[in-house]
Amino acid sequence: MSVPAAGAAGVLRAERIKFTTLRSLWVTPLLSVLLTAGLGTAFAAALGGKDHNLTDDPGVGIHYGLNFGQAALACFGILLIGQEFNTRMIGVSLTAVPQRGRLYGAKLALGALVALGAGLAGTAGSFAGYAVSVPGRWGGPALVRSATAGVLYPVLLVVFCFGLTAVLRNLTAAMGLLVPTVFLLSPLLGSVPGVRQVVQFLPDRAGQYALHYADDPNVAYGHWTGLLIMALWAAAAAYGGLRSIRRYAA
Repeated sequence: MSVPAAGAAGVLRAERIKFTTLRSLWVTPLLSVLLTAGLGTAFAAALGGKDHNLTDDPGVGIHYGLNFGQAALACFGILLIGQEFNTRMIGVSLTAVPQRGRLYGAKLALGALVALGAGLAGTAGSFAGYAVSVPGRWGGPALVRSATAGVLYPVLLVVFCFGLTAVLRNLTAAMGLLVPTVFLLSPLLGSVPGVRQVVQFLPDRAGQYALHYADDPNVAYGHWTGLLIMALWAAAAAYGGLRSIRRYAA
């Protein structure tokens, strides 16, 4: 499909059409919302009056579902560009839009906007579900920060996974590296003494610390700084992906 004059609006429109017609692209962010809000609500309903972790640090309970929803978000970020590398359709896209930075930017912007919508919906659902099961215990000065982090975390995660997939230029490699790391390896290593001091600077660990209400003396930075660290990882991955796509031999 040729984009007239390869204008930014035209490229973004073409990417939006691709997003709405490819089931694998629109199902994953929808799944992330269902997992984030649904499992968070179910967890709060089941353990809201029993687990002190949910009241000592409400952020743990509010965003519990994000531990599962983030796997779908990572897949979404990978599939946004990884599918085209996997099917060799990236060559067709680059022929239609010779301005590689414009094509890359359109894909990245679409992914960020979809992730923002997923973050808003998932965070709103998580807070609402928690408020019903644990009333009166989720307010306080950390509320705005935790809610803001809940909205921005999906955006930064998708940008990071998108950029790193563009660097790897391989769907299978990106899936094999990113999904297990975000969903399993990083949380497990975060509880290992001695390794924790390094793991806390990984993008998902740093970003998730911003979700918490309570301070952790074992973390070397503040909550907002954690979100900034994740943003730096995302920016670095996005830049690396841009350089990779510009050097790609279609």
